Amino acid sequence: MNIAQKIREKTEGYSDYTARNLSEIVKIQSLSGEEAAVIEKLEILLGDAGFDEVFTDGLGNLIGKIGDGPKILAFDAHIDTVDTGDISQWDFEPFCGEIRDGNVPGRGSVDQKGGAAAMITAGRILAELGYDGEFTIYFTFTVMEEDCDGLCWNYIIEKERIIPDFAVLTEPTNMNIYRGHRGRMEIECYFSGESSHASAPERGENAIYNASHAAIQIEKLNGRLKSDDFLGKGTIAATLIESKSPSLCAVPDRCRIHLDRRLTLGETKESAIAEVRSAIGGDTKIEIPIYNKPSYKGTNFQREMFFPTWAIPEEHNLVKAGVESYKRLFGERPRIGKWAFSTNGVAICGTHGIPCIGFGPGDEIFAHAPNEAVPIEHLAKAAAFYAMMPYIIEG
Repeated sequence: MNIAQKIREKTEGYSDYTARNLSEIVKIQSLSGEEAAVIEKLEILLGDAGFDEVFTDGLGNLIGKIGDGPKILAFDAHIDTVDTGDISQWDFEPFCGEIRDGNVPGRGSVDQKGGAAAMITAGRILAELGYDGEFTIYFTFTVMEEDCDGLCWNYIIEKERIIPDFAVLTEPTNMNIYRGHRGRMEIECYFSGESSHASAPERGENAIYNASHAAIQIEKLNGRLKSDDFLGKGTIAATLIESKSPSLCAVPDRCRIHLDRRLTLGETKESAIAEVRSAIGGDTKIEIPIYNKPSYKGTNFQREMFFPTWAIPEEHNLVKAGVESYKRLFGERPRIGKWAFSTNGVAICGTHGIPCIGFGPGDEIFAHAPNEAVPIEHLAKAAAFYAMMPYIIEG
């Protein structure tokens, strides 16, 4: 029996185990900065699975290790989730973790605790196979990604000095191989005015009106942004408007617009700011906010809310290894694509230049949506893929 057959047989045998583990961690709510309870549960699961070493870093990321080779291969799953939103839109309790109809439903099952559960099974299989190849394999269960993409991996690389040669992101890809996505940045625009009594608005200058005129220009700017053949078009959208005034009977003298900017290949932080300034004109204050929130461990690792675009070529050896792993396991060639949203790849590849691919259970259309659920079949296949990759890359 070859290695692909052994791995496929083991993952199929562990299908219920993988689903149960996902069920257990879905039951634990874990918003960004509030992941302590799910990290504690995952630490137990990794210990039971036979990982060589399990530890948390200074930020609070949980890291499991298999093997002791001279090179480093990392598999990453963030284990924080967004909130539930309007509960009335759900057909079931978002944290039930109930296994039914061939799925594990619940908030975070797709984005992306499903990837985490499959990683645990892959680690268990590699331990049982006695993996002793050229890689030290780190399985990282990372925190605060939903709040600040890549913060966790900037910490791992810059503070913990764990620097992979390759990385696999287990965000949902609907069982396809992804090789990049657009970057993103947050932009704050501050508008001023002059207050007056609202009974005589002509005496003042309304900051809301100033901001509103600018918002129209931002909408027009969106239609002019650059496009890339692979990653698609850059976008910009106003996602928040907030004003301040002495009272609700006064013309507001301050207003803020928050912009979400998605960056395609060739766009930069500087070019994006220049485009906004040109579109809205004047001397409006424009800045990129700083993420300034402590982790559940109390560590405050501040970061500018800019997340670089990244993509690796389809001909890259890591992409080829992913394709070969899939073909040996499942007898067909996978589709190669990209995410619509942002991942920890903004740090691993976008900032630090470490080659990444993505392969994960579930369809990204269910990320952040009500009635989120992941197929159990996807979990088993993902676990097999992760266990296979070290053998193929070194081959």
